[in-house]
Amino acid sequence: MQTLPFHQEVLVAANRTALEPALIHAVIDVESKHNPTASSKKGAYGLMQLMPATALRFGLTKLKQGSHQQNILVGARYLKEMLVLFDGDVELALAAYNAGPGAVKKYHHSIPPYQETKLYVPKVLKLYRRYTS
Repeated sequence: MQTLPFHQEVLVAANRTALEPALIHAVIDVESKHNPTASSKKGAYGLMQLMPATALRFGLTKLKQGSHQQNILVGARYLKEMLVLFDGDVELALAAYNAGPGAVKKYHHSIPPYQETKLYVPKVLKLYRRYTS
């Protein structure tokens, strides 16, 4: 895999969560374009675009003051949680990461019909394949 920004931090998170580094990098690329101070109108912040409530649930109390490593690790832990919740289905886990697990469940364990999510999942998967080759 090509060396991408924050690669060492991604390797640490991948090791701690048993996720592939390529998947974490793909999420980071789509979420923030590897910009550690990226923020959204909805309140998501950092490389993995964590929502404050999600960050807090994983013990990151000051989202904007946390390190890049913390942001990546919490995002990876949340992504791993979504993979477990959806029985290892990467597409559903990514949809849940983007739209929330409730939305995936609401639409009978399928990708919700939200335009953002319908675009998000294939973007991440395309980069994931690129980074693994």
